Amino acid sequence: MYDMGTRRRALQLVAQGRSLNAVSKEMGVSRYAIRSWRTRIEPLGRAGTSCPRCQATPGVPDDPGAYAHLLGLYLGDGCISTHRRGVCYMRVVLDEAWPGVIDECEAALRAVRPDNSVCRVRRQGCVVVTSSSKHWPCLFPQHGPGMKHTRTIALEPWQQAVVDAHPWAFIRGLVHSDGCRITNWTTRAVAGERKRYEYPRYFFTNKSDDIRKLFTDTLDKVGVEWTASARGSDPYDVSVARKASVALMDLHVGPKY
Repeated sequence: MYDMGTRRRALQLVAQGRSLNAVSKEMGVSRYAIRSWRTRIEPLGRAGTSCPRCQATPGVPDDPGAYAHLLGLYLGDGCISTHRRGVCYMRVVLDEAWPGVIDECEAALRAVRPDNSVCRVRRQGCVVVTSSSKHWPCLFPQHGPGMKHTRTIALEPWQQAVVDAHPWAFIRGLVHSDGCRITNWTTRAVAGERKRYEYPRYFFTNKSDDIRKLFTDTLDKVGVEWTASARGSDPYDVSVARKASVALMDLHVGPKY
């Protein structure tokens, strides 16, 4: 592993016209490593494209609230894929029935990487909100091969600090991607007569045990009571039904729109 100062020094030498072989011998770094850095680290001196995680002292995104929201959306319905020349695409697939959620996703992508393009691709029943950047894997280290529920999903310490500072933005992203607010109903006897009783309820559904735990841990921190329910033998659903907790969720999250 090489620190960012070493990587940038190597790229500076290459930018000055030195060959990969010469830089490799001078710095004791393999040519393969230098070649990979050229595809993952955007050109030096280019204004407006810096990545907070690729600085000499790694930091957090300039808009941590937007990042926390986007992190929730990504863990729910997002993915990152790598294409030619190291360019990566963040894609969040959202139901076309909720244009407000789609707008918020696009706004979060633009806030986290303001100098990268964002587009919408319509597919049957959904909209794929997409942004390209070489730095999406830096900002979302949960990226990896295979489906998220088949591998470990854990936040880096800096990500956890962002979520701790902006818990409702993170919860909102999770609920607006893989959750919902519904109205349940039941019947009860009132003065000897059966009457219908309705009440609101939030659900979050995800196959990943790790992602559900990130959700419930954050709910605990903001004082929201929850229960887990199973589909068969699989506890995929997290439910929030108590009146005070639903009121908190309505205040900070709200239904999809």
